[in-house]
Amino acid sequence: MSRDPMVDLIFSHFIPRYVATGVDPNDLQRMMTTIEQWSDWCRIWSEEAKLHENHAAEAAVKGHKVTASESYLRAAIYYHYGKHLFANPPEEFRLAHDNMLRCYTLAAPDCDPPMQRLVIPFNGAQMFGWLRVPKGVAKPPVAIVLPGLDACKEELHAWTDAFIKRGLATLTLDGPGQGETSFLMPISTDWGRAIGAVIDVLEKRNDVDADAVGIVGQSLGAFYAPLAAAGEPRLKACIANCGPFDFAPVIAQMPEVSRQVFRARAHAKTQAEADAVAKTLTLDGVAKNIRCPLLIVFGGNDKLVPPSEGERLAKSAGGPVEFVTYADGNHVCFNISYKFRPLTGDWMAERLRR
Repeated sequence: MSRDPMVDLIFSHFIPRYVATGVDPNDLQRMMTTIEQWSDWCRIWSEEAKLHENHAAEAAVKGHKVTASESYLRAAIYYHYGKHLFANPPEEFRLAHDNMLRCYTLAAPDCDPPMQRLVIPFNGAQMFGWLRVPKGVAKPPVAIVLPGLDACKEELHAWTDAFIKRGLATLTLDGPGQGETSFLMPISTDWGRAIGAVIDVLEKRNDVDADAVGIVGQSLGAFYAPLAAAGEPRLKACIANCGPFDFAPVIAQMPEVSRQVFRARAHAKTQAEADAVAKTLTLDGVAKNIRCPLLIVFGGNDKLVPPSEGERLAKSAGGPVEFVTYADGNHVCFNISYKFRPLTGDWMAERLRR
């Protein structure tokens, strides 16, 4: 049987992302030669994840908490990438998701700083997040960080370090149609109210400054972030990293597996239903309501979302805008994380401490 071209296509798009978010390059190289068929994708990633999970469990038995936490984090990201574009069969997707969440939860208490799981009531259901509060900082500002279409809050762990090191708390969130929350509610345009519900929860805490909250998003999350900023005036700053302005024409050019993930996240039964949902995801006529400072980041070599989408947002936003393009950057600039992570961390810290 010949090698499935979908395997090579996905690796070609996402190798920098995998490495930037915690996949060991040696494991990645081995999987690139082992995975021949797309149907084997989730299984082989999960087998690699299990090796790291076993290593974590062995370390935990010996009382090596840091080693265990680090290994559980690595296992979680491997389970995640096993299912991030693997919507079918759904039972295989759900098993990998549950394993990912279990490993991340096991890593949570011994991370530095620890992760606190938050459950946020919204629209008669719940959204889920992980809060990290930097040590030694009294009531730090908060950066809410949003994943993209096929990402999840747990994938954002490495990026949150850029904010934590600059004295900000971070709340990685699975909002409507994202990650863990997608099992309870579909993709939505109601992001002003969704983030409002998050800030309501933060206002009840005494360990963070709920009057200094910013929002950050990558990919489709970089559409949701400005959408939230347009609808929730309590947000003090917004960062959009490689997000669409109009999603319908963007998703139409993505690989079929991405369109399948979108259909699942939208809770759509047919492609026509999914297309109708995609057409509602636009900042046209909405971006003018963004009044807080906005940083737009794009990779000039982005093959999934063209930089022209960022240019449209920059021209349409109603408040101060900075638009940074890295000519050598790919989608979300994962291939130059050493550039975009410090930029976003410094920019957000400066805006929220004013």
